[in-house]
Amino acid sequence: MLKALLLDMDETLCDTTQANVEAKWLMGQAVAERFDLSDGEGFADAYVTGIYRDWSAEQRARYMPIIEQQGENAFRIQLIRDLLGDRGVSQISEQEAVALQDKFDADRLDSFAFYPGIVEFLADARKSLTLVVITNGPVFSQVPKVEAINLAKHVDHIIIGGQEPEQKPAVSIFEKALKLAGCEASEAIHVGDSLAADIAGANNSNITSIWIQHQQPLDAELGINPNHTVMHPREIPALIGELSGNS
Repeated sequence: MLKALLLDMDETLCDTTQANVEAKWLMGQAVAERFDLSDGEGFADAYVTGIYRDWSAEQRARYMPIIEQQGENAFRIQLIRDLLGDRGVSQISEQEAVALQDKFDADRLDSFAFYPGIVEFLADARKSLTLVVITNGPVFSQVPKVEAINLAKHVDHIIIGGQEPEQKPAVSIFEKALKLAGCEASEAIHVGDSLAADIAGANNSNITSIWIQHQQPLDAELGINPNHTVMHPREIPALIGELSGNS
């Protein structure tokens, strides 16, 4: 019997990509105007790549010590200064870098929202299931997003990876979710868009997994196979209804 639904947040419940696109565009415009750059768009793309930690070995060696010693905010400000320096802007004050960082976060939060139909789905699912959101990421970025959509109003429990000893795909974070839901692994389903974090973690925890593909190819070399696949979050309600016997 299905008792709990475990859910990722970004790209599962919420359209993070679209929020990033809008915030990037505004950041690129601001940088181009302020520093007379022709490559504002490239700067913004590189910034988002950086904050998602898609780093080269050199960048990892530079930024991890900053994160560990000074925190996420200090890293992002240094990233802005480095990216502008790469584009010939050698003089940028910390105040200006902070302002750009704050603008990006504010613009992203303004655009951060549930996918259409998700709020209604959560309300309906909550009538019979315990809903637990497990989201990876630093407190710095995830807590404001959780608050922006008032997520606590729509689900029973929220686990933020940055507040835990381990993040997805660690079994420990799924075990915590099961404990909060008061159920066994066989009585839960986990839904997420990341094969490496969501699906691998659920599979390793013996929880039925649903992968939101979002046009991504299934990389056979990873050896991570979801129990079920949907192309888009809009398909989640029908599949959950089918799996829970409510279709």
